[in-house]
Amino acid sequence: MIYDRIRTEEKELINAAEKKGVDLKAIDAKELHLTITEPEKEKENFGSVTIERCVSHFRGLHVTAILESKGINVINPYSVAAICGNKLLCSIYLAKAGIPTPKTIVAFTKEEAMKAVEEIGYPAVIKPVFGSWGRLIAPLKDRETTQSLLEDREEMGNPLYQIFYIQEMVERPPRDIRTVVVGDQIVASIYRYSGPDDWRTNIARGGRAEVCNLTEDLKEMILKAARVVGGGVLGVDAMETKSGIVIHEVNSTVEFKGAMSASEVDIPSKIIDYALKLSRN
Repeated sequence: MIYDRIRTEEKELINAAEKKGVDLKAIDAKELHLTITEPEKEKENFGSVTIERCVSHFRGLHVTAILESKGINVINPYSVAAICGNKLLCSIYLAKAGIPTPKTIVAFTKEEAMKAVEEIGYPAVIKPVFGSWGRLIAPLKDRETTQSLLEDREEMGNPLYQIFYIQEMVERPPRDIRTVVVGDQIVASIYRYSGPDDWRTNIARGGRAEVCNLTEDLKEMILKAARVVGGGVLGVDAMETKSGIVIHEVNSTVEFKGAMSASEVDIPSKIIDYALKLSRN
């Protein structure tokens, strides 16, 4: 397992492997240097399967690419992590597959971004194409607020913030649905409720979780979304709207502490079993 910070999820994976008698070697990505031009070098350090659990998306993505070049199976593969880690790409894949997802428009200047917001209508939401835990996601409630936020984004030095990813503000209950998928199975599903004084539902921001009993139709939609991005160990996020369910994100390095606590499902054990199956195959 490759990590860059030991969180509850990583501790639980280590414990699950130990209970199963699995030799899980935990490696800090910050202490690695890997030789790209010698594919066989360092290969023996990573076994036949590596679980990538880096908090840093870009660190994890590049480590995955290197390990795959050495013939090592990674959970999740580079192709999956690249799609899920980029909200724009994930929206493209969902929409192309006909999976209901919030209306999304992308622009590359603040002038065109303003036109996009006017087309979507107020309120809308602006998000960074990369990022987690609800960081830098902002509601666009009116023209004046939108102009100020777009100007702030344009002044940011990071060119990624010049990609204006704008979505409709979905009218929903103060919750969303997080489903953990392992391989071709749904292992747990929870409602994530917004924390005090916050409209976002991230558990990391003080949200709370409770079990969600999925309908058969929603199960089918969630599994389809997981397949569309390439499958693996994923967190599929959905919202309830007046016209039905929409899928708004699929997460590759999924945090499952909330789902494990609320559902009492041994998610780490299921991930280790999935890794063992991949290793045998």
